[in-house]
Amino acid sequence: MTHPPGHQTRHPLLILAEEREARRDFRRATFSCWLGTAMEYADFALYGLAAGIIFGDVFFPEVTPAMALLSSFATWSVGFIARPIGALFFGWLGDRHGRKSVMVITILLMGLSTMLIGLIPDYRTIGLWAPACLVILRFTQGLGAGAELSGGTVMLGEYAPPARRGLVSSVIALGSNSGTLIASVVWLLVVQLDHQSLISWGWRIPFLCSFLIALGALWMRRSVRETPVFEQRRKTLMAERQQTLHTASLSDRKPRGPGKAFWVMMGLRIGENGPSYLAQGFMVGYVARVLMMDKSVPTTAVFIASVLGFLVIPLAGWLSDRYGRRKLYRLFCLLLMIYAWPAFTLLDSHQPWIVISTIVVGMALASLGIYGVQAAWGVELFGVTHRYSKMAVAKELGSIISGGTAPLVAAALLSCFGHWWAIAVYFTLMAGIGFVTTFIAPETRGRDLNLSDDAI
Repeated sequence: MTHPPGHQTRHPLLILAEEREARRDFRRATFSCWLGTAMEYADFALYGLAAGIIFGDVFFPEVTPAMALLSSFATWSVGFIARPIGALFFGWLGDRHGRKSVMVITILLMGLSTMLIGLIPDYRTIGLWAPACLVILRFTQGLGAGAELSGGTVMLGEYAPPARRGLVSSVIALGSNSGTLIASVVWLLVVQLDHQSLISWGWRIPFLCSFLIALGALWMRRSVRETPVFEQRRKTLMAERQQTLHTASLSDRKPRGPGKAFWVMMGLRIGENGPSYLAQGFMVGYVARVLMMDKSVPTTAVFIASVLGFLVIPLAGWLSDRYGRRKLYRLFCLLLMIYAWPAFTLLDSHQPWIVISTIVVGMALASLGIYGVQAAWGVELFGVTHRYSKMAVAKELGSIISGGTAPLVAAALLSCFGHWWAIAVYFTLMAGIGFVTTFIAPETRGRDLNLSDDAI
C-alpha cells in the first residue's frame, strides 16, 4: 500500500494503546459520574426522608404535626432556590474552563454541607439557631447540587457513542437511583431505633456517613480527563483566536438569550421533577405523619423502587435510543397524569403493601423511567458552546418551579383543603406541562454534540 508524500504511518500498537486509553477514560468518567450523582441524590433523598419522618420532631417540636411537616419541607425548598445560582456560576465555569474542575469543586461542597447537617444541635439545645443552621447548610448543599447533576449528564453525553447515548446517559439516572437506594437502606436501619434514640442521635448517622461517598467520588474525579467534545471545542477556539486576534474569544463571551431549547428543557423538567418529588418526598411524609403509619412502610417503598430502578432506568434509556426521546417521554407524562388520581385513594387504604406498591409505581414512572430518557435528551438539545450552563440553569429553574416547591405546596394544599384531591390536581398539572412540551421539543436522537447551535 502506498501513501502520499509526507504521510506518517502510525504504528498499530500505538493505535491500540490510544484505543485502550480512550476506553479507560470512558470507564473512569462513567463511574465517577455515577458516584457523584449517587452522592447528590443520597444527600437529597436523606434530607427528603428526614424531612418527612424526623425533622419535625428535631427542629420544629413546638408546632402541630401538619405545621411541622410544612416547616420541614420549607427548609427542603431552600436547597432548590440555591440550585440555579450554583448552576449559573458553576455552569459558566464548566463551559469555559472544563467539566472536570467544576465537578471536583461541587462534590466537595455537597459532601461537607451534608456532613455538617448531621452535626447541628437540635431545637431544644440551641433554639431557633437549629433551623437557621439547617437552612444555611441546605443552601450551600444546593449550590453544589445545582451543577453536579448537569455536569455529570454533560460529561457522559459527550463521552457516549451517538447510537448508545440514551443508554449510556441513563447511568446518571442510575446514580440518582443508587443514591436513593443508599439513603433508603440507611434509613431502614436507623428507624429501627427506639424513638428517643432516633431523635437524639440516630438521625445524624446517615448525614455523617455521606461524606465517605464524597471522598470516593473525589478520588475518582481527580483522574478523569476532559470530554472529547470539550477538548475539540478548546482546540477550535484556540485556532480561531490565533487567526482573528481574539475576535472569536470576545464574541464567545457576549451574552446571549436563553433560546427555545432553554424553555423546552424547563418544561420537560417540570413534567418530571415535580411528580418525582411528590412521589418520593411528599408521599413519604403523608404516609408517616398524616396517615400515622409505621415509618418503615414508606421507607421500604423507596427501597424497593430503588432496586427496581436498576432495571427500569437502563431499559428506558435503551428504548429512547431505539424509538426516540419524544415518544417515550410523552408516554411517561401521560401515565403520570393518570396515576395521580387513584394514588391517594390507595394510600388512604392504610394497607401496608398497597401503600408500598403505590409509592413504588409512582417512583418508577416519575423518578426512574422518565429521567432515564431525559438525561440524553437534555444534552442533545443544546449546542456545545453553552451546553453546561444553559442546561444546568434550565433544569434547576424547572426544579424550583416543580420539585423544589412540590412537597411544600402539597403540604399547604392539604392543610388548606383537608383532602388530597387538590394535590392530585397539582400532580396532574405538572405532568401535563411535560406532556405538552413534548409536542414542541424536537427529536434529537443521535445528534452531533460538536454543533455549536441549539437543536431548536
